[in-house]
Amino acid sequence: MNDAARQLKPAQVWQNFADLNAIPRCSKKEERVRQFIKKFGESLGLPTVVDSIGNVIIKKPASPGMEERKTVVMQAHLDMVCQKNADTDFDFDKEGIRMKVNGDWVEAEGTTLGADNGIGVAMIMTLLQSDNIPHPPIEALFTIDEETGMTGALGLEPGELEGKILLNIDTEDDDELTIGCAGGIDITATASYNTEDCNGLEACKVVVRGLTGGHSGMDIHLGRANANKVMNRLLWHAENEVNARVAEIDGGGLRNAIPRESFAVVLTDAGQGEALKSLIDRLAADICAEFSTTDPDMFIGVEACEKPARMLDKDAQYRLLRAIYSCQNGIYRMSPDIPGLVQTSNNLARVSLSDGKLEIQCLTRSSSDSEKMDLAHSIQSAFELAAADVQFGGSYPGWQPEPGSSIVHLMEDLYREIFKSEPKVNACHAGLECGIIGSKYPGMEMISFGPNIRGAHSPDEKVQISSVQKSWEFLLKTLERIPKA
Repeated sequence: MNDAARQLKPAQVWQNFADLNAIPRCSKKEERVRQFIKKFGESLGLPTVVDSIGNVIIKKPASPGMEERKTVVMQAHLDMVCQKNADTDFDFDKEGIRMKVNGDWVEAEGTTLGADNGIGVAMIMTLLQSDNIPHPPIEALFTIDEETGMTGALGLEPGELEGKILLNIDTEDDDELTIGCAGGIDITATASYNTEDCNGLEACKVVVRGLTGGHSGMDIHLGRANANKVMNRLLWHAENEVNARVAEIDGGGLRNAIPRESFAVVLTDAGQGEALKSLIDRLAADICAEFSTTDPDMFIGVEACEKPARMLDKDAQYRLLRAIYSCQNGIYRMSPDIPGLVQTSNNLARVSLSDGKLEIQCLTRSSSDSEKMDLAHSIQSAFELAAADVQFGGSYPGWQPEPGSSIVHLMEDLYREIFKSEPKVNACHAGLECGIIGSKYPGMEMISFGPNIRGAHSPDEKVQISSVQKSWEFLLKTLERIPKA
């Protein structure tokens, strides 16, 4: 299935991408891909180390005539978001990604593709193995766990790198030069609630699926539906209008993906099943109409299911549904300084309730650390009112733009020269590792770029073939222009 992708150009980039995608590499499960990259560097005879946290660093001397140029750090992350459609039979721990070519795009069969950030990794691999590409001294930094905690970048030690310029290949629009990004923090709420038996009640499953989803940073401004918020809206009305009781909720997945699906096991008094279905159908008509543009394939319905033994205590259910309803989701504030840029947001990423055990996961992002924490405390307060324990973790700083840096000017001018158009020089709402790396290496000039990737963090992820060619050309020309030290 992946043979078609291997035939694309630039040939070696796509070969490396296919080899990379043959290796399971979910976030926090990077051992196999780390060993793959380590062996790759060693096979080239290049100095290769794995640092204390698990990042791989490979150093390559300059090509002939480029020895006096500044050393460039080439950076990409090894892990990928592992998401699949509910009806796709796939084991991310054992299988490689099944790629297919569709016109000018490479996609995957019902799963995420891993172009974020596998294409960046593949480009750097191609530079390392080349013998005919002019380049300055290169330090290739392959980080781990970017998608679920930035622990690779956070664990990077000062002194590992000597480069003064960092090129991060992790941007998803080929006409953009990214020079700043948001920071983030993980919020986790947990609780144990009392349960009651379900004697005399009827059970059914409420289903929300087919949402568009997407990247919880780059796509948060698009106003797409969040399956956890949709489900909670349904359950709130069901509680109030037909006295429905909740036994289980299973919604969303990873913190950095907008939830596409949610399922809840609900109980009603005998004979009230039709009333519940009628209510859900009525609400579904309204909700699907509200999101008809952003989520045209949304499905909301009621299905049969086995009756559970226990359900949530009524008082706990009352508080929980209201806490979720009050939890901020989506854009919290737009930037007052940069038109069109989201400054602060939250993604209600995961809601899991079973046997009275609750876990809720959020990812709060902001380019303002103080505002990030203010929103985090607001969300904390909502769930503490529902008697949940709330913990913060994985906080990382934003990346402050430096539009006057020499690498920004170099790449702006080069983009105009090659492509005869203006690049978009901006900051983004996603979390890039540049801010963390920059805090450890003050004075390092940084910029992020890359090919067109659509639907990142969802099974709709795809990367544009012609855009990979464009970004590869841009990278090679940039390396030729790196100034002397």
